[in-house]
Amino acid sequence: MKNSDSRSLLTAGPLVLVALIVLAALTRVLPHPPNFSPITAIALFGGAYFANRSWALLMPLIGLFVSDLVLAGVNGGLYASWFSGAGIWVVYGCIVLTTVMGFGMRGKVSGGSVLGYSLAGSILFFLVTNFSVFAFDAMYPKTVAGLTAAYVAGIPFFKWSVLGTLFYSAVLFGGFELLRSRVPSLRPQTV
Repeated sequence: MKNSDSRSLLTAGPLVLVALIVLAALTRVLPHPPNFSPITAIALFGGAYFANRSWALLMPLIGLFVSDLVLAGVNGGLYASWFSGAGIWVVYGCIVLTTVMGFGMRGKVSGGSVLGYSLAGSILFFLVTNFSVFAFDAMYPKTVAGLTAAYVAGIPFFKWSVLGTLFYSAVLFGGFELLRSRVPSLRPQTV
């Protein structure tokens, strides 16, 4: 890392972004409906606000990983086994793709763009993760009917995923814009 990159990460904007991402990720430990999660919102948020694309990609992944470690520590057993399966790579890959989607909001954050990108990110997550369950889990036959069954089984979780993404997007994007309006050092791009 260049010396100027490390100095720019230690300014107010990037530190606030990192803190918001980690705090949002750790809310996964709180009781919540299945898939009511901040993860898609975190990815979009990082992509929209970190000027340095490497940090934009890295911080949501770190937030997800830290919260996964806490969840594994708290819940143990089945949740800890998550780290040895293929599913973790699919979810982390979705987060990278969603962060890249968030790059499209750079300098254009508005209520409409946050809503549209949040819905698109939720749909991406639903399509990719349910396809991976179909592809890697023996529970579904490798037929069109099996693929359809995998997507139908995911519909109840999709509702919560969309609601979680919309909620956390409103909190992250709205909260940061409110902070930016009151703290001048947060107004420029951040890293």
